[in-house]
Amino acid sequence: MNILPKSTSRKTIALLSFIFSLHIQAQQDNVLRDTRLDSLLQIKIEMQKGHLLGENYTIQLHSGALSDGQEIVAAFEHDFPQWPVMVHYETPNYKVWAGNFSVRLSADQALKAIQRKFPTAFIFKPALMRKETSTSENQDPERSDSDNKAPQNKP
Repeated sequence: MNILPKSTSRKTIALLSFIFSLHIQAQQDNVLRDTRLDSLLQIKIEMQKGHLLGENYTIQLHSGALSDGQEIVAAFEHDFPQWPVMVHYETPNYKVWAGNFSVRLSADQALKAIQRKFPTAFIFKPALMRKETSTSENQDPERSDSDNKAPQNKP
């Protein structure tokens, strides 16, 4: 049994629908987007692609002579083309690093497959930026970031 007359309930529904549509339109009109946001997002995407952002895990395949490292790189690229590989110089050794994993479980799964071919491979978190250029500081990837940021005395 309807308490309100038929015409009143239709008016109420129409009024509520109108108010609701105004509320939705008002919410959409209040969104202002800063023009710098798009450029900032693009920079973040580029940093992620270059592995310069985040706490990622890497697998070290070799530490030693460059000639041995180049052979390992060639073998790794042939056997595991799905993961990137690079040579990084840390005095006095060249290190061969493979993969870039944001989740430890993914690194563990990759390590299991990689250790069949490279049994001495292990997982670590690099404390330095992931670039193919050599660094000026000798940093141990096994140490934490706070250990690597020792103050330097410059003359």
